[in-house]
Amino acid sequence: MFATLPVTALRTFEAAARLRSFKLAAAELSVTATAVSHQVKALERHIGVALFERVPRGVRLTDAGGRLFARVHGALLDVAQVLDALRPAPASGALTVSTTHSFAALWLVPRLGRFYQAHPQYQLRLDAGADPVDLLQDASVDVAVRYSRRRFPDLHAACSLREWFGVYGAPALVARQGRRAPALVTVRWRDSPLYEQGWQDWCAAAGLPAWRRPAAVHAYTEEHYALQAAIAGQGLVLASSVMVSDSVDAGTLVPFRPEVRVEGAAYTALCAPGRERHPPVKAFLAWLRREFETG
Repeated sequence: MFATLPVTALRTFEAAARLRSFKLAAAELSVTATAVSHQVKALERHIGVALFERVPRGVRLTDAGGRLFARVHGALLDVAQVLDALRPAPASGALTVSTTHSFAALWLVPRLGRFYQAHPQYQLRLDAGADPVDLLQDASVDVAVRYSRRRFPDLHAACSLREWFGVYGAPALVARQGRRAPALVTVRWRDSPLYEQGWQDWCAAAGLPAWRRPAAVHAYTEEHYALQAAIAGQGLVLASSVMVSDSVDAGTLVPFRPEVRVEGAAYTALCAPGRERHPPVKAFLAWLRREFETG
């Protein structure tokens, strides 16, 4: 049944497709780039279609190549997981999740106790940072939770958590706040205008254009810093419903004009196609989906 299946060529193709480079695939497989090229060409002849397009900094999958990669990558993951499960001491009880510092600190970490309680056999490692990882190239990361308005067609999107933005402050500050422009706590992301646009949209919805000229502005690069500043009474903060939920529950922040809210983006849990079948990843994504549903 599998006598004519080009196993070596498929393994080579998977590495080249995941890394988007024949050179990097060669280094991973301990062969030459020429050998990788020969294996890919042999596979293309076997199938009868082109799998890659050459681009200046590597290679890009064709539509046919993308379809094949999704299935081959998942199949090889399945085989690797079965082999690991057969070992006397399986090494598959860990997973790595990549996300931003703010999402990790303000939403994910406070809830992880429930994951560990439900799945004590698994250990989760957080890889927090501002730069998104390439899940198709970096095999060390199992899941990424990304904040964006766009879709990720090359990845498996497991679940999403939508958000809205409102203005919050320390209870005493909100109690005495009138229509006069207050001091504002804001976030200045280095690579996204989303937060600034959120302030503009909220001021327009609230009918408070004067707030665009605040009494003072205290800017931070991370949302969890901004929330701590607002809790300390430095000013009112525009905050995501996702990020502020625990502070509101604790009573350290209260909404100002709670009837005014603007739509935000979404936090989406992503992984490389096929990786969602890996037992720790499957368990984490199922747990995360339930947490997203309850907010």
